Amino acid sequence: MEESTVESDSACAQSVYHIKWISWNSVKTPIITQNVNGPCPLLAIFNVLLLSRRVTLPETLEMISSKQMVDYIGGLLFESMPEDLIEGERLNFEQNMSDAMSVFPKLQTGIDVNIKFVDVSCFECTPELAVFDVLRIPLYHGWLPDPQDNATCSSVMNYSYNQLVEKIISSKDSTDEDVLREGLLAEEFLKNSASQLTCHGVLSILESAPNHRLAVLFRNNHFLTLYKKENELFTLVTDQGFLTKSGIVWETLSSVQGDTNFTDADFLSSQTQSHEQSPKQQLDS
Repeated sequence: MEESTVESDSACAQSVYHIKWISWNSVKTPIITQNVNGPCPLLAIFNVLLLSRRVTLPETLEMISSKQMVDYIGGLLFESMPEDLIEGERLNFEQNMSDAMSVFPKLQTGIDVNIKFVDVSCFECTPELAVFDVLRIPLYHGWLPDPQDNATCSSVMNYSYNQLVEKIISSKDSTDEDVLREGLLAEEFLKNSASQLTCHGVLSILESAPNHRLAVLFRNNHFLTLYKKENELFTLVTDQGFLTKSGIVWETLSSVQGDTNFTDADFLSSQTQSHEQSPKQQLDS
């Protein structure tokens, strides 16, 4: 059973990343790639900032270090403080900034994320998530039970992931039939949705996310740059294996079964691209 706390990964321990330059809305724009599939929230956040042009890089730059990315984000945080805040709001903003900056080192490896099964934007409030609030980057997950399955919903929806795991463990020692039944339903839900994405979750993100808005998706203990265009969801392809593939920039997020297509920066796909595998997919197949 997967943990909701993202652990350190070799993907982000390597501190230098290759830059892929794409044409985004007719402007030459950089995105950061990684050579191993890891959690690394830093890349997902930084790519949102690059694609939204809140951060810009020199056009001659081919590589960037994690320290440089953190420095860019830190500078953006200081510039983002509104000038017209009243005293209470200013203190709250400064506290959020302090929390965000304290987790900068974890952005390269992993941060504590505990989703709640009630809504795609609902997470347990932790200092680690302050960086998303301060940078005004929406964070979503797509792990929700089917609302038509009343029994599963009643067993799952009022819990966070960590609470649900505790509920399952404690139910095994119970002699109460209702407790045992709810524990089994919760365990079955986690087993059947091990990809941490459900059909209702995808539909809920589509309903919640505005069109043409960048966000970060937390799925399978990974952080992905997410974009919604004309009621369709796409995740940014950051695998370094596609560094020189200008026609592979986004991947559709329309199926929980992994049946997806690659597209270019203009969201145009081709049959050849949709079946091409990344180096990691080749290893897994």
